[in-house]
Amino acid sequence: MSHTQLEVETRGRGIVDITAQVQMLVGRSGVKMGLCHLFIHHTSASLLITENADPEVHRDLERFMARLVPDGDPMFKHDEEGPDDMPSHVRAVLTQTSIAVPVLAGRCDLGTWQSIYVWEHRHAAHRRRLTITVLGN
Repeated sequence: MSHTQLEVETRGRGIVDITAQVQMLVGRSGVKMGLCHLFIHHTSASLLITENADPEVHRDLERFMARLVPDGDPMFKHDEEGPDDMPSHVRAVLTQTSIAVPVLAGRCDLGTWQSIYVWEHRHAAHRRRLTITVLGN
């Protein structure tokens, strides 16, 4: 078993690929078969497993979320940190704050077109903390 903290720098709203860092941590854990669990310690960012080949997928996801949860919507009263404050919380609730990935042969067993991402929902850059736990043999 391995339990590690990972810090991810974001540049503001957008998707950050963390697959290489996660694969490295899984490899260091010594676990050959098991499960990799990721948890993000924030309420305005989330985790995704999605398309890694066409960057337009990420832009489409952002456009979809902007339509679904627009910044500055007058419905939201929680706006202490700006017009993206409450929308970022809703985006995180609609996505995931934790994910589990199977480990096979000492690596996350992702599909050909899959990668692991942090999705930053705030406009400003942030440092996001993740806990990565690898369990198995």
